[in-house]
Amino acid sequence: MDRDRFPSDLLRDQTAWYLTYDELAVDPAGVQTAARRRRLLELSRRVAGHPFWETPAGTPAARVALKEIARARTVRAAPAAGTAPGGGGYRGRTV
Repeated sequence: MDRDRFPSDLLRDQTAWYLTYDELAVDPAGVQTAARRRRLLELSRRVAGHPFWETPAGTPAARVALKEIARARTVRAAPAAGTAPGGGGYRGRTV
């Protein structure tokens, strides 16, 4: 699925979910742990409850496509964002 078919806020929130998850993975006992966990919960709520999933385009295949596009964006953004080398990679966790 083309990324242009997803609402920009949905793609932004799914990408932020991966970035936040990667931050927790790199520094699981850091100062910001509780705040990052709260952010993951909020992002999960926003992604899962987005109105897009109520449309005919909101298929299970679209959910997978969204996750793939968002993960690819985090890998490209990782060096610029100052996150762990390699962009965190896929860890089997998804929203």
